[in-house]
Amino acid sequence: MTLTSPFETSVRDSGAERFRREAVLRDFRVGVRSRHASVLGRQEVLSGRAKFGIFGDGKEVAQLAMAYAFRRGDHRSGYYRDQTFMMALGLLSVQELFAQLYAHADLEAEPAFGGRAMTGHFATRLVDEHGNWVDQTTRYNSAADLSPTASQMPKLVGLGYASKLYRQVESLQEPGRRFSDQGNEVAFGTIGNASCAEGLFWESVNAIGVLQVPVVLSIWDDGYGISVPNRYQMTKNSVSEALRGFQREEHGRPGFDLYAVPGWDYSELCQTYLRATEVCRREHVPALIHVTELTQPLGHSTSGSHERYKSPQRLEWEREFDCLRKMRQWMVAEGLATDDELQAIDDEERSAVREARDRAWQAMRAPMEREREALSGLLGELAEECDGEPRHVGRETVEALAQALSKRTSFLRRDLMAAAQRALVATREGEGPSRARLVAWRADRLRENRQRYGSHLYSETPRSALEVEEGAARYGEDPQLLSAFEILNAGFDAAFARHPELVALGEDIGRLGDVNQGFAHLQEKYGELRIADTGIREATIVGQAVGLALRGLRPIAEIQYLDYVLYALQIMSDDLATLRWRTVGGQAAPVILRTRGHRLEGIWHSGSPMAGIIHLCRGIYVCVPRNAVRAIGFYNTLLRSDDCGLVVEVLNAYRRKERLPQNLSEVTTPLGVPELLRPGTDVTVLTYGALCAIAMEAAGDLEAVGISCEVIDAQCLLPFDRRGMVGESLRRTHRLLVLDEDVPGGAAAYLMTHVLEEQQGYHWLDGQPRTLTAMPCRPAYGSDGDYFSKPNREDIVARVYEMMRETDRRRFPELFAD
Repeated sequence: MTLTSPFETSVRDSGAERFRREAVLRDFRVGVRSRHASVLGRQEVLSGRAKFGIFGDGKEVAQLAMAYAFRRGDHRSGYYRDQTFMMALGLLSVQELFAQLYAHADLEAEPAFGGRAMTGHFATRLVDEHGNWVDQTTRYNSAADLSPTASQMPKLVGLGYASKLYRQVESLQEPGRRFSDQGNEVAFGTIGNASCAEGLFWESVNAIGVLQVPVVLSIWDDGYGISVPNRYQMTKNSVSEALRGFQREEHGRPGFDLYAVPGWDYSELCQTYLRATEVCRREHVPALIHVTELTQPLGHSTSGSHERYKSPQRLEWEREFDCLRKMRQWMVAEGLATDDELQAIDDEERSAVREARDRAWQAMRAPMEREREALSGLLGELAEECDGEPRHVGRETVEALAQALSKRTSFLRRDLMAAAQRALVATREGEGPSRARLVAWRADRLRENRQRYGSHLYSETPRSALEVEEGAARYGEDPQLLSAFEILNAGFDAAFARHPELVALGEDIGRLGDVNQGFAHLQEKYGELRIADTGIREATIVGQAVGLALRGLRPIAEIQYLDYVLYALQIMSDDLATLRWRTVGGQAAPVILRTRGHRLEGIWHSGSPMAGIIHLCRGIYVCVPRNAVRAIGFYNTLLRSDDCGLVVEVLNAYRRKERLPQNLSEVTTPLGVPELLRPGTDVTVLTYGALCAIAMEAAGDLEAVGISCEVIDAQCLLPFDRRGMVGESLRRTHRLLVLDEDVPGGAAAYLMTHVLEEQQGYHWLDGQPRTLTAMPCRPAYGSDGDYFSKPNREDIVARVYEMMRETDRRRFPELFAD
């Protein structure tokens, strides 16, 4: 569907108030449809048929107006109250809204998230079933919503910035035709007033203003953040007042166009959105529309009642200024419809919503009913089979389970799985074909449901990073020796030359060439838009990259130090890492995150918070190369894939000399494949990153006292050792030491679990597996601080020697006896 203006004439003309009756009636119909869906959805939660509800009641009219300004090719980054907007553009049906409310895990029924996201979250499918990008210029596009307050804001920066790149970077215009029409797209953001108190909001708004990108940001202001009124949320009680300094100057400094408009005034809202968006689209001047005097008739969510914290006077005002009531009054006063006509529309939509709800419920229950029927049949067969057993094993239990299951009027798949397992436990001593069929049924359902709820954490397309084969480095007879940063620089240069869609952004990467010179002189070669300096704003650097990637670009987002990843970790974890999973493959953001860390000098430049990253960011591959050639290999691998990944370079290795391969642009480092650095027979030493060089030094010292160490570089933590190299090593050495710069119990515990549990390495051990990690405190400042805070060469020698002494005290006498 295509929405045309609700006005008979252009909003530029003085006759803008002349409305087209059919457009206004359509809007009213969509508005009341959305409201009835909210009311009925709340009832479904309170009746117990759904778990939780949060709806867009009270925001309907403003969202109808916003829909008129939204064109094909535009993108939305919003939050969980935009259902009316989505309905107005035909992106959401009432049946789909209820399918989401019921957590219907079927993309045919709930195409945004397949039941994985809570109600009120919206998305369009940007990637087809084969992993290919759809043509975004012919569609209305919505980035996938997420609940953490203001987390939709950082990617809004990138969604708008992409239009700027597509308009101004000539090399992008041809490959970007599926993603942009010469940068004429606008990114629409929506956020609640209370969420504007979050730091992510201010960081993002500032970045949008600095970059001057086409963003129209709507703030839905109903005066509260759950129970907390605006006076506790915002300076001056108003976000638009607080943002007055962001107003652009007509012939001076750039900024935002700021607007404030009541959320119940349909006429003013339509004019404001159309005018603001026209300027934004044409001139790439961002606009902020503060929609005030909104109401929330059903309260914040089904978790509580707003009558508990709003005064009688406020509640009365909300009833009087309900946006649909005011729109209805205005339509009658303007002669656009009679009250009877509008009541008829209201009644029709109420009935239609109930019918859609019933269809959604039946569609969700039907496959479960079939599964129950199949399980009931299997339980009946099993009970009969038990009857033939000498001791009637479990018959009474199985019959009771079957009877209870048949009587249940409400059940979930988990109830079916529980009944099947209890039946199998009760009949554990029996054998027979019926029991075997139940075992198979349970196994099939487990596989099916693990796929239903766990698929698409990473790419499942042929372009998965796991499918990129190793491209080994080739060296000439006398290879050139370069510092590591020079090899990185050469690798990035080659990548930018062959990938016109590749862009990089981060602090100091442009004019300076990054603090360690990996991007030296590349901005001069490829321009300020492809290699862009940013402010100090790690969360929106990552979010900006997410938005760019959603629009077909390939961003490298640099976080200057590994310690500073903590600023961006929430966006990495809640948005980027979950994006493909929560949309069941419908959206993808192949972002490459670049940082450096492990060892330097000082508390906030020497951290290795790897356990936090690998556990909070499942969905992002985590690569930990020990040198520059392997780092470029990881960048090349990721660029050939449609996955996102984090590459952690070794901070204190940039000046170390390495051989320059002849085929640097073809080198690819496979994910999840460790490298054997030194063969040995006594102890397997597993580590990664900066500790590889130290482990190799220690292995040389240990060889001098008769201990042979096998040193393995993990190279990649997510995934880790897909081929079981470490387990195979333990068959030879029978001892394991894991070295880690993370805190005790950090990444080392993760690695140990993989080796001992998944690879069953415990079978081959002759002694206790050991770890050697950093201290539990932060690394102290100075070279001595580094030495005593992190594993060092002498620590490794002492730990390995101690492990050997446990089994041969004669050969290895006490080193440090008093």
